[in-house]
Amino acid sequence: MVKAIVGACWGDEGKGKITDMLGQEADIIVRFQGGSNAGHTIINEYGKFALHLLPSGVFYKHTTSIIGNGVALNIPYLFKEIKSLVDRGVPMPNIKVSDRAQIMMPYHILFDQYEEERLGGKSFGSTKSGIAPFYSDKYAKIGFQVSELFDEELLKDKIARVCEMKNVILEHLYHKPAIDPNELFNTLMEYKRVVEPYVCDVSAYLYDAIKAGKNILLEGQLGALKDPDFGIYPMVTSSSTLAAYGAIGAGIPAAEIKDVIAVVKAYSSAVGAGEFVSEIFGEEADELRRRGGDGGEYGATTGRPRRMGWVDMVASRYGCRMQGATEVALTVLDVLGYLDVIPVCIGYEINGEVTKDFPTTVKLAKAKPVYVELPGWKQEIRGIREYKDLPENCRKYIEFIEKELEVPITMVSNGPGRDEIIRR
Repeated sequence: MVKAIVGACWGDEGKGKITDMLGQEADIIVRFQGGSNAGHTIINEYGKFALHLLPSGVFYKHTTSIIGNGVALNIPYLFKEIKSLVDRGVPMPNIKVSDRAQIMMPYHILFDQYEEERLGGKSFGSTKSGIAPFYSDKYAKIGFQVSELFDEELLKDKIARVCEMKNVILEHLYHKPAIDPNELFNTLMEYKRVVEPYVCDVSAYLYDAIKAGKNILLEGQLGALKDPDFGIYPMVTSSSTLAAYGAIGAGIPAAEIKDVIAVVKAYSSAVGAGEFVSEIFGEEADELRRRGGDGGEYGATTGRPRRMGWVDMVASRYGCRMQGATEVALTVLDVLGYLDVIPVCIGYEINGEVTKDFPTTVKLAKAKPVYVELPGWKQEIRGIREYKDLPENCRKYIEFIEKELEVPITMVSNGPGRDEIIRR
């Protein structure tokens, strides 16, 4: 059985915790897109971790963790991440890397930094992890697949061709030092040495696993609103964040994905630039940021303070629809216990008309939030294990959101720990 765990909005919804929790029942966990540009924060018996490339199930001895072909594979970063886990007492994870995954090249990271510098105030708020240049090269067909590391003559030829092109841009657009093809070849040989033991025909491996009835989790990065087609373009990521892409990014048939868990936050947060209709500012935002998440709402990769807002039903319902959600996990509900009333954005006013449908970015820029206020529950709900034991106003809040989303909320997270979850 294949399940996908994906974000409904801008990312930062708490997917890592849900994957970590469902990992108990999984045999295989697959990262299917993105790179080390976004992180998942996980708290378990080993401590608190921010994972970037590794799937969130690496803490279990019984799971196989897979880096799928859709991932931007930063090889030195991956092995630094594995080492950081093992150094803290986590058993060495069982990892497989797709032979069709493409390699994040050292120059991708440089180009990302140079371009943000060049754009100055008009930049895309990139994490400067090389993601846009990486995917640009992949689709321009000048990227390097893991499998290409194993044919040295062809690799040398290709490096020479690619460097010729990159060096023109480095010299004339960015006025930066050129890439040395020999140095790059040596770097890639070092990458090969490190990654070789883990390389696998992942698509064939998963085909056999599905036939054998294994439980497989597909773990997405970011959320629906960061998808390059359906998100807040151009302030999006460069790979599809939708569950449907999980089939492509892992190499399995689309029809095998039987269950899509969309993770929705009980309030909103976003890292990076872009339209964010229910955003709040000042002291109101500071207080929510301080109380939010575990230790506050700051990006797991960048440490940037997240932008804060009230829960947005227009965006969340759209995200659930685009993800094809069959169920919803509602997270960080415990954070809202301090509020007398809780605003919920139920519509957008655009040019004097109210819509409940999520618009394109051009219209989104003109949208004003339409709120209803729900009564708060004014108490700590961490430690509660049964849905019926939650305060009445808290249950009403969940049920209101569920009705707006039009998807059943099957899990409610009321604390950062793996076991702090209420199943409905």
